[in-house]
Amino acid sequence: MTQTPAFDKPKVELHVHLDGAIKPETILYYGRKRGIPLPADTVEGLQDVIGMDKPLSLPGFLAKFEYYMPAIAGSREAIKRIAYEFVEMKAKEKVVYVEVRYSPHLLANSKVMPIPWNQAEGDLTPDEVVALVSQGLQEGERDFGIKVRSILCCMRHEPDWSPEVVELCKKYRQQTVVAIDLAGDETIQGSSILEGHVKAYEEAVKSGVHRTVHAGEAGSAQVVKEAVDNLKTERLGHGYLTLQDEALYTRLRQENMHFEVCPWSSYLTGSWKPDTEHPVVRFKNDQANYSLNTDDPLIFKSTLNTDYLMTKQQMGFTEEEFKRVNINAAKSSFLPEAEKNELLDLLYKAYGMTPSASAAGQHP
Repeated sequence: MTQTPAFDKPKVELHVHLDGAIKPETILYYGRKRGIPLPADTVEGLQDVIGMDKPLSLPGFLAKFEYYMPAIAGSREAIKRIAYEFVEMKAKEKVVYVEVRYSPHLLANSKVMPIPWNQAEGDLTPDEVVALVSQGLQEGERDFGIKVRSILCCMRHEPDWSPEVVELCKKYRQQTVVAIDLAGDETIQGSSILEGHVKAYEEAVKSGVHRTVHAGEAGSAQVVKEAVDNLKTERLGHGYLTLQDEALYTRLRQENMHFEVCPWSSYLTGSWKPDTEHPVVRFKNDQANYSLNTDDPLIFKSTLNTDYLMTKQQMGFTEEEFKRVNINAAKSSFLPEAEKNELLDLLYKAYGMTPSASAAGQHP
């Protein structure tokens, strides 16, 4: 999509999945190279199968990964390459800082039960996956001149993986990893409070690992409450259904909770019904703390500009709001304070602002 940029200035992105941001060409290349059948043999054909134009349910969307993940998972070369190419992709979108998330277990084929995507058992462990992704990201940082950090995902339906996820967060915290996340199908009843997840998040709190949780996208305000109260999350992935519970929403705004909003994604996964006001409009009107993000640009056939255009053209978002959103994203990033301040300085300069001009939404 070569559209005019809705906001042609440096941006910060906090919610994007590595395995949902792969170039179709790369999928085709590894499918051929590894002899793994794919549903199509051209970029257009592949995008027609994997990509979405109309809303599906969240589980319907999650099923898309089954088409192409077998071509990438289990291959050291492919995993490092998708991390490197991700940085290139974001640099082109004028993103100056991005936090990219993924499940190490879903890219492995050894020391993981069950082995994902019907792969044969191999020798690539979740631990080595994190090392490879970190290498790819660091080489991308060096070559494309932007800053990248990573977030490791626990999966709701696999609580037994979660204790290892938090240990990997601790092991690789000097090599890009800044936080833990809980992703997957939040309609699985009680999945936020399964013992494996709760223990992993308790360990994260204890060892100073930052925390975000996918909640309030397809579940309910109750899932948001569990993320905040049981998992002690610092940010919410999506979080739209918080608005079902006014008291909870008021409380989270008072606590300056950050909502990682993905507008185009919310339309295609059916978590927002287009005949209603989008939750992000409420967040904007209330001057809440939120960011704009792509989520899974491969599947949503989008770039970050898609989300900015959508909010600008359909919801009347202004350049001033986009500046505020990115400053809030920088403040709510999981960078250490000194690096966070450097990032903020970069944005203030690019936006022609003084730090005091953005005191709205300032961390207490």
